[in-house]
Amino acid sequence: MMATRHISRSASSSSGLRRPARRRSLIATTGVLALAAAGGGAWVFLASGPGVEGLADGAVLDARKAAHVSAYLDAGTAGQREKVHVALDGATVPVTAEQGARLRLGLPRLTEGRHALVVAGDAGLPFASYRRVVGFTVDSTPPDLKVADPAVTNAGAPVTITGNASADSRVTIDGKKVPVDRSGAFKTTVPKGTRVVTVTAVDRAGNTTTKAVSARGRRPMIRAAHITAIGWGDDTLRGNVLSLVRQGKLNAVELDVKDEDGEVGYASQVPLARQIGAAKGYYDARKAIAELHAAGAQVIGRIVAFRDPKLAAAAWKDGKRDQLVLTPEGQPYDGGHYGALSFTNFADPTVRKYNQDLAVEAARLGFDDILYDYVRRPDGPLGHMRFPGIASATPEQSITSFVADTRTALRPHATYLGVSVFGIAATRPTEIAQDIGALAKVTDYIAPMVYPSHWGPGEYGVAQPDTAPYAIVQRSLADFARQVKGTQAEVVPWLQDFSMGSAYGPTEVAAQIKAAAANKMNSFILWNAGARYQGAALQQIATH
Repeated sequence: MMATRHISRSASSSSGLRRPARRRSLIATTGVLALAAAGGGAWVFLASGPGVEGLADGAVLDARKAAHVSAYLDAGTAGQREKVHVALDGATVPVTAEQGARLRLGLPRLTEGRHALVVAGDAGLPFASYRRVVGFTVDSTPPDLKVADPAVTNAGAPVTITGNASADSRVTIDGKKVPVDRSGAFKTTVPKGTRVVTVTAVDRAGNTTTKAVSARGRRPMIRAAHITAIGWGDDTLRGNVLSLVRQGKLNAVELDVKDEDGEVGYASQVPLARQIGAAKGYYDARKAIAELHAAGAQVIGRIVAFRDPKLAAAAWKDGKRDQLVLTPEGQPYDGGHYGALSFTNFADPTVRKYNQDLAVEAARLGFDDILYDYVRRPDGPLGHMRFPGIASATPEQSITSFVADTRTALRPHATYLGVSVFGIAATRPTEIAQDIGALAKVTDYIAPMVYPSHWGPGEYGVAQPDTAPYAIVQRSLADFARQVKGTQAEVVPWLQDFSMGSAYGPTEVAAQIKAAAANKMNSFILWNAGARYQGAALQQIATH
């Protein structure tokens, strides 16, 4: 005890300080801390100890940094390895001597969460020790980031982008930092004409979440006509459609990407398309798009989604039955009048991804729109068919989620997304699993097929719809207008430019266009399987 008191008094004297009675003192000496116990017992010296290199107190590490962190005790400790004890969260950490005057800490794999690294040991002075604590956090979770679809009604005006991110995140929009309030909310305006906005959130650890958001606004007016992939290769058919574009009677052309036979019109690089022999290469996609753009037309890529005999046959042959719509007995549902092995299963992940991959590929090639067709279940009683993997969802919900997923996948490409639907879907959504109100929330436009020849006698109070094109189109489209009200989606109707029962000429086509305009729908797409269109009907509209 006498020796201890002698050392404490010497330390006190050399510092020029008096030790007050019954107080705890922390006295700094040359690189040493002296702690005196209250009541005047003994002095204990706490040295500053070696510093920790490579791991700072208060650090926040992402997964990459946590996996590669290297920590050392600084110079002068290599010879003191036996006197150093290191623990991480209470578990001993091995210490090895490195070349030079430092020690390497053998840290284990760092897990998510907060950690404490404690370095303790003998300072080499009598009754002196040290204890250093380094607190740090491993955070490998990307920050939350939600960005609202901007409500754009005027493509020529600036666009307001709003969203919410994790509160500790730094947010940039197209590389420019934007203010984030305490709740993580942000709001900024991007210049007019911006097509795609890239929003990035980076947290303290460096984790990143990025989302691309379309800022194009609503689809400009389109007056389009359909042509098949094979039809595009016919000089006469292609020339006639291009002529209508150059005359200003059409401003868009709908060209098949994947048709009713499951064939992809161009040499697709989507692996499944090539695997099942669907990629046909009937036309060069980039060349066709360039030609249409040069003529003044937008290009709509039509993807026949779930009616796909190519995929259905390949899946059945390979024993992948879940990719098909089945009967309760496990056989392929015959698809009504479409025949066996015609309808694939919209609830199957492979089928969904295949169609979405084609949509993304088409967008990358330069198609301005993706328009899904046959995005529905087959005709017939629901009890006669089974959809493996649908779980607790309804067919309508599964179809809607598929379209929503496609919209998310297309956001980086500023491509508009439309869905072709049956005319009856506005009032009978469960008949083919097309819920118009739900679909309108996840797409840019709804394209109802309101062909007069496809309505039964008495629909909408029209005795013979095929002979009353204006009445049936005007009344049926009014229902679609009500269904999309309050959403950003528009209605772009398919109109009949073919004869089926009654002869259809320019007068009948023009009557349908006027009926759509009566519902404030100035956009339309004409259907003629042979791509032979009534130019005179378009001229009539243009002069009224």
